[in-house]
Amino acid sequence: MQENQLYRKVHTYLNSLTAVEDSNFTNLFSGNKPNEINLVLDPNQIVVDQFLGARLSWINEKCEKSVLKSLVLKIRKSDKRRILRPYLQHIHTVFDELEQRKEVKLYINVEDEPQRNGRWRSVPFTHPATIDSVVMDSDLKNKVKSDLESFLKSKQYYHRLGRVWKRSYLLYGPSGTGKSTFIAAMAKFLCYDVYDIDLSKISDDSDLRSLLLQTTSKSLIVMEDLDRYLVGDGKSTAVSLSGILNFMDGIVSCCGEERVMVFTMNGKDHVDPTVLRPGRIDVHLEFPLCDFNAFKSLANSHLGLKDHKLFPQVEEMFQTGASLSPAEIGELMIANRSSPSRALKSVLSALQNNADTKLASRISRKFTESGSVRVVEESGDSGIFCKENVPTVKEFRKLYGFLRRSKRESIDLDEKEREISRQES
Repeated sequence: MQENQLYRKVHTYLNSLTAVEDSNFTNLFSGNKPNEINLVLDPNQIVVDQFLGARLSWINEKCEKSVLKSLVLKIRKSDKRRILRPYLQHIHTVFDELEQRKEVKLYINVEDEPQRNGRWRSVPFTHPATIDSVVMDSDLKNKVKSDLESFLKSKQYYHRLGRVWKRSYLLYGPSGTGKSTFIAAMAKFLCYDVYDIDLSKISDDSDLRSLLLQTTSKSLIVMEDLDRYLVGDGKSTAVSLSGILNFMDGIVSCCGEERVMVFTMNGKDHVDPTVLRPGRIDVHLEFPLCDFNAFKSLANSHLGLKDHKLFPQVEEMFQTGASLSPAEIGELMIANRSSPSRALKSVLSALQNNADTKLASRISRKFTESGSVRVVEESGDSGIFCKENVPTVKEFRKLYGFLRRSKRESIDLDEKEREISRQES
């Protein structure tokens, strides 16, 4: 099931040779950069190479009755003992150098197609995110960078412990808090290809194991929204809990090294603790909703603002409990980037709406949860006592104020839209 790694290395090496241009036929592919064109050896063509004064030739063979491909090396018998081993070592060295400069790829699993070779399809991974550009607490960001750097240098250490050289991360938090962006940043930092596993396209546990076996070393293996498959009726995927656990740290997961596994969840409170134990998950990273420090980072990166007269008002809104995701705040800043003041006012308005919605929801919940008003008679006098969770007069006033403010803001917005329409006409 696994790709022949030697074939992969030789194929990469041959396509890097200038001699490919001298072949009778080559395939032309657009590169990742503008105006970049790559030459790729065509089936059944010959490429000639020189090494230590000897002439070698490679034939790219493809069987007509099979999807299997092969590369055949032809070398003079008199040169074989002298150069064969050094030449193969040379190929390994050149391949490693090319890997350091390669463009990261994103692999996605597709439905089973017997006529095709393999289940993974790749596209260039051109996401611009970097570890430095990610909005995250600076101390936590430095710890993650240090952990990744330490992992890259730890092959001998892991082997001395008798452990497979791999590491696993859990990224959890609400939608829009930057989990997927952080995965892209990790891939760019490590220069690892990304294998994004879609559980909905997997038929059973055995199929999941086969997919894992077809991944390569130096890869980032991603399974997003894992809690969606672990919590609930369990009918959202054909893969069992046991299959997922074995994927995370079973025997099959050990068939390959220098891998980083990343799992994302919206929340881990309702997930079986056996999924989260050390060994299956090495590092837990929480991605919370935006706070004032994160807001300042967004304002600096999106608007070029390190300070502004509206910052105290924004900080006060966060202190009252209002919250938005970094994605929501970032989008408001992008939409109003031509006017930083307008962008901050948009954020303030959105935070105010969030706070009002939370208040209305809290009062509505009290209405729903409250019991009936009870009448109690004491010493011949009648009195009406509300249960503790019945809304108070003060809360009624807050709700009334919220409704009036929402209506007023709606009227103001309509007037602004009409004014813009008049100016455009």
